[in-house]
Amino acid sequence: MLDTARKGFWVALGTLFVALGIIGIPLPLLPTTPFLLAAAACYLRGSERMHRWLLTHRWLGPYVRNYLEGRGIPLRTKALAIALLWLTITTSALFFLHHWALRLILFIIAIGVTTHLLLMKTLRG
Repeated sequence: MLDTARKGFWVALGTLFVALGIIGIPLPLLPTTPFLLAAAACYLRGSERMHRWLLTHRWLGPYVRNYLEGRGIPLRTKALAIALLWLTITTSALFFLHHWALRLILFIIAIGVTTHLLLMKTLRG
């Protein structure tokens, strides 16, 4: 019973990420690829069928496969992800956190994620 609930949680979370990724396709401030990658990770933990569906989906699959196969992510996606990352981290650190150590942790995470994104291959074309 607990295993079923755990898998259901991952599928529900993955579905939320897919929805956000789909919304991000036409919206310039919401990066699609990171949400679809999060969805793939959730589906991997919750449902092999949903994971396979996402990877083979006609429109959504290429976003995930390009990343997983090492081909990279589009430059626009990189730029939007980094901009949104720093906007949310800075806002959180300045307005919602009052302890310097928590702020420092957030900025270290942001630097790490930014470095990871910048070091990834950029998908051309």
